[in-house]
Amino acid sequence: MADLKAQFEKAAEDVKKLGERPDNDTLLKLYALYKQGSEGDVSGPKPGFFDFVGTAKYEAWTKLKGMAPDEAMKKYIELVRKLGA
Repeated sequence: MADLKAQFEKAAEDVKKLGERPDNDTLLKLYALYKQGSEGDVSGPKPGFFDFVGTAKYEAWTKLKGMAPDEAMKKYIELVRKLGA
């Protein structure tokens, strides 16, 4: 687990160094996998109707409800690697 956590944290740093900004769908996927891997299932109230970005993030994270944090970490690491970080 400690090794997975270290790889996850390194991927979180690597994603900041991407040469090119990923498209919005990929950014939402990265966000949701990161949150699921670091915090588990979504918590807190859904953002207001006019908070479009917040709502999109919340909904992307909600789709991963029930996914084990370890699995989310692995998928996050894999996605960051695919992006070339």
